[in-house]
Amino acid sequence: MSAEADSERKTETIPQWKREEVDDIVEFVERYDSIGVVDIAGIPSRQLQDMRRDLHGTAALRVSRNTLVVRALEEVDDGLEDLTEHVAGQVGLIGTNDNPFGLYQQLEESKTPAPIGAGEVAPNDIVIPEGDTGVDPGPFVGDLQAVGANARIEEGSIQVMEDSKVLDAGEEVSQDLANVLSELGIEPKEVGLDLRGVFSDGVLFAPEELAIDVEEYRADVESAAAAARNLAVNSEYPTARTVPTLLAKAAGEAKSVGLSAAVESPDLADDLVSTADAQVRALAAQIDDEEALPEELRGVEAPAAEADASAEAADEDEDESSDEEEAEAEGEADDTDEEEGDGGDALGDMFG
Repeated sequence: MSAEADSERKTETIPQWKREEVDDIVEFVERYDSIGVVDIAGIPSRQLQDMRRDLHGTAALRVSRNTLVVRALEEVDDGLEDLTEHVAGQVGLIGTNDNPFGLYQQLEESKTPAPIGAGEVAPNDIVIPEGDTGVDPGPFVGDLQAVGANARIEEGSIQVMEDSKVLDAGEEVSQDLANVLSELGIEPKEVGLDLRGVFSDGVLFAPEELAIDVEEYRADVESAAAAARNLAVNSEYPTARTVPTLLAKAAGEAKSVGLSAAVESPDLADDLVSTADAQVRALAAQIDDEEALPEELRGVEAPAAEADASAEAADEDEDESSDEEEAEAEGEADDTDEEEGDGGDALGDMFG
């Protein structure tokens, strides 16, 4: 019997209500850009309904029999059949037109603390914190000690003397420990939709691939962009982003050459006069005999910098002016490059 004939035979034997359910799941899957499988085990029905409501507008949850979900995913194909490996236990399908990273972040942020029951496996180390339990002296101190907490009665109350780890991650919670945690109001687990996998744009994403630090990722991109820009400027590679900086740099260098060569130009006149004035004052300050000086130069003090230093200061001022022109041309904040460490230093070295 051919595969096609076998498929037709299975379709004919499936009950009508199952056929309709598969069709509904197929319609659900085809409605969204990204489809994921989420673990819903251990989530009370009331909280599951609350989660559905919270997802409204950004994502939708669809729960059905696993066999029907698998059949629907295989019917759609297009790579979605890869999700079938995650359809086991208590799961549901989640659909969204958001990107998988946004979906993962939303599901993680929606998780809430919850109490843990006897027989459940601890997702993390369970620690009873140091401090006043708020429980009056009584048998409860013995219950605390029995589960491994360093507790005793002090100042009319039961106190935990130090942070006490009472269970390692991966171990099963006993009834006694569950009772103690409930009495103390400690909720050591998180309840939420755990993403097992997401299929989007032909790619199957695992949860660990979606668990990125958005701020760190943004900082990495900004750092890479700044480094690339600095490289382009240093190599004098003209682009829409680097031309304003290259022009400002060239103008600054041209002005420095003009000042050093004392080129007569209306654009340099003020700086040349200032440099000459500083040189004259520096020279006058070195002459002890005031009678040898014109009256207007008698008693003058040496300028803060020598003539050569004055010219260098002029160069630095021009460089700073170039930086300001660059920032205005690009509409960027100056602190972007300052945060980039070596990249910012390289840009500073270039202008200096």
